Amino acid sequence: QVQLVESGGGLVQPGGSLRLSCAVSGSILRISAMGWYRQAPGKQRESVASISSAESGGTTVYADSVKDRFTISRDNAKNTMYLQMNSLRPEDTAVYYCNQWPPALSWGQGTQVTISS
Repeated sequence: QVQLVESGGGLVQPGGSLRLSCAVSGSILRISAMGWYRQAPGKQRESVASISSAESGGTTVYADSVKDRFTISRDNAKNTMYLQMNSLRPEDTAVYYCNQWPPALSWGQGTQVTISS
C-alpha cells in the first residue's frame, strides 16, 4: 500500500516562506500526476497545485489563490514531492496534504501550516 508522509509545516509570520515535502513510498510518484491539497478549519479540502507525470511533461497547475506564490515540484529519484510557499498569508493557514491528482490514495496525516503574527 502506498504511503504518503507530509512534512515541513510550521508557524510563520505573514510574508514568510515554507517548503513542504511529501515522501511517497514505492515508485508511484514517477508515473502519476500528483497534487497538493489543503483543508482549513471548518472548510472543505481544496486543491492547491498539481503536477503531471514526467512522461506527460511535468505540467503544473495552480489554484488562483496561490498562483505566483507557490511552486510545486518533484524529485522522482528521491520519491519526494515539494511545495515551495512564498509570500504566505493568514488565509493560507490549513493542514496541507499530498495525493495523486485526482486524489486516489489514502490520505496521510498532513502537515499543519499556520500563518500568524
